[in-house]
Amino acid sequence: MSERRWRAVDAYFGETIVGRDSVLEATLKANAAAALPSIDVSPAQGKLLTLIARMARARKALEIGTLGGYSTICIARALPPDGLLVTLEADDKHAAVARANVARAGLADRVDVRVGPALNTLPRIEAEGLGPFEFVFIDADKSNNANYLSWALRLSRPGTAIVVDNVVRDGRIADAASRDPDVTGTRRMFDPT
Repeated sequence: MSERRWRAVDAYFGETIVGRDSVLEATLKANAAAALPSIDVSPAQGKLLTLIARMARARKALEIGTLGGYSTICIARALPPDGLLVTLEADDKHAAVARANVARAGLADRVDVRVGPALNTLPRIEAEGLGPFEFVFIDADKSNNANYLSWALRLSRPGTAIVVDNVVRDGRIADAASRDPDVTGTRRMFDPT
């Protein structure tokens, strides 16, 4: 399916199933105003994250890769009022935008935005005893997907829902000869050895 066709299908589901959401629309506007990359999950994908986190009955969730907080808001909405979402963002600017978006959404009381490289932050989360998490969303640098999945499993319990974004890589995941670090990092995540 072409990128154009994919976007049309996703927009269709966003309009017919998801509907308008002023909080998430404001989040996208704030992200654009801050010149963040336009790589947020789509409204339909965000709704799916909310649904999966609810189905997992998540009280505690972990997100690796916050960006401007769009997916963060979607996940946090699935948590109970006393729930906790720990979200990791490497970039200070992105984290500041995300904090503002989460606060505007009325979810700051259940979201903890941590700044720094995730592979440095994850051991601290483990040391603090914040796990196990019932829902994990991985959407950061794809070259580290295998490392992030390893940490997700370590900080989970049986039954935890783990979602990893962008694994298909426009079909390049099937190319065993690829030297693209995003493809090879994602392929390592599926390596049984």
